Amino acid sequence: METITIIINDAPYGTEKPWNALRLAKALVVKKQKVNIFLLGDGVGLAKKGQQTPAGYYNLGQMLAELISSGAEVRACRTCLNSRGIVENEMIEGAAVGGTMTYLADLIAGGSRVITF
Repeated sequence: METITIIINDAPYGTEKPWNALRLAKALVVKKQKVNIFLLGDGVGLAKKGQQTPAGYYNLGQMLAELISSGAEVRACRTCLNSRGIVENEMIEGAAVGGTMTYLADLIAGGSRVITF
């Protein structure tokens, strides 16, 4: 089984890139691929719990939680979280603080493919 790492850099709402990244991750999980998601920069906002979106609008926190329960591993950059004032207990269940660039380098080195959004 291949391991695919998806790096998400964009803020949750403002562009469709994070939404498309999570849609792709879901399709890969359905195809039985191992998926790692690393949230970087403004992308760490995807893991913030308590997101309230307008009715009929996609909720990226909920999509991320569904991916976690389907087996995807989700990590957020510690430095990026700290600079935005987001602490671990403000993150959705199952999303973890991913550490440093060394951790991301390990994901990339150990994976089959890397996709960035």
